[in-house]
Amino acid sequence: GSATLALDVDTAMREAAPHDIVRTGPIDLPVERPRSTPPVRKLAKDLGVDLVLVAAAHPGETVTRAHVEEFAARTPASGGVSASDALSAPPASTVPPAAPDPRVTRTPIRGVRKHTAAAMVQSAFTAPHATTFLTLDVTATTELLASLKTDRALDGHRIGLLAIVAKAVCLALGRTPALNAKWDEANGEIIEHHYVGLGIAAATDRGLVVPVIADADRLDLVDLADAIAELAATARAGRTAPAAMTGGTFSITNVGVFGVDAGTPILNPGEAGILAVGALRRTPWEHHGEIALRDVLTLSLSFDHRLVDGAEAARFLTDVAGVLREPGRAMLLR
Repeated sequence: GSATLALDVDTAMREAAPHDIVRTGPIDLPVERPRSTPPVRKLAKDLGVDLVLVAAAHPGETVTRAHVEEFAARTPASGGVSASDALSAPPASTVPPAAPDPRVTRTPIRGVRKHTAAAMVQSAFTAPHATTFLTLDVTATTELLASLKTDRALDGHRIGLLAIVAKAVCLALGRTPALNAKWDEANGEIIEHHYVGLGIAAATDRGLVVPVIADADRLDLVDLADAIAELAATARAGRTAPAAMTGGTFSITNVGVFGVDAGTPILNPGEAGILAVGALRRTPWEHHGEIALRDVLTLSLSFDHRLVDGAEAARFLTDVAGVLREPGRAMLLR
């Protein structure tokens, strides 16, 4: 039953903090240069603006003059030093450099790690973050997963908890469109997406990547599970293409695989929400007026408070929780 389901959570999909050190030696991956025109690149250079940071705020778009000017207007003057150079440049000092310390490991900031850091800095200091939490009984979902494992019609498909969470998220976004929107500072607009590009955070030896399932809202549960499995395999092999990490409108990160109950995830630039799924635990819980051992987890929703207010965030979490408490409820949501 549900005791074995705890091992069946999608262990391949994990969150990693941008500052985690990879101790396998320096990594220098080819990185796709932000799309822009020569005049825009010259303008960025003249203003001391790093196009990597600008592109992080507009994923999937070609960087325009307006994007660069808007970024420069809200960023303190840097004296011609780009933000990406600042990530790796040592602080100015008149003290001679110390001799190498064998107790310290220095790892160049480059590749996936550098781009992740740039995106997280851009998001953390641009979007006003807020996080709300909900702990719930998901025993009905784990029982459903146990029954699906014995269904011969599903042989060859691995449907785990993350797939059901993903389906619940897609359904709930349809009822709370503010969480599937983007704040466009340059044009003074709110862009509401009528599709779901679902990002799934994955930790790899090369750093954090967030590949995207395109049009996830149009997929059934089996197709979602297959897409998650494919993303995991590609990420583990280090073959996630830059194009596969664009077009996201909302993200999920599974911190439960680390035994973590909750967190405050940072939004991906250009997205209004990210949901962290906590560890599944067998817990004494009130059920039909009695105390019983139940499968319990915590959901943590971080959201952009410019786009989403507390009531909308609470409604979204309640809708996701409703599906996980009673999977049959999914038939009622539209």
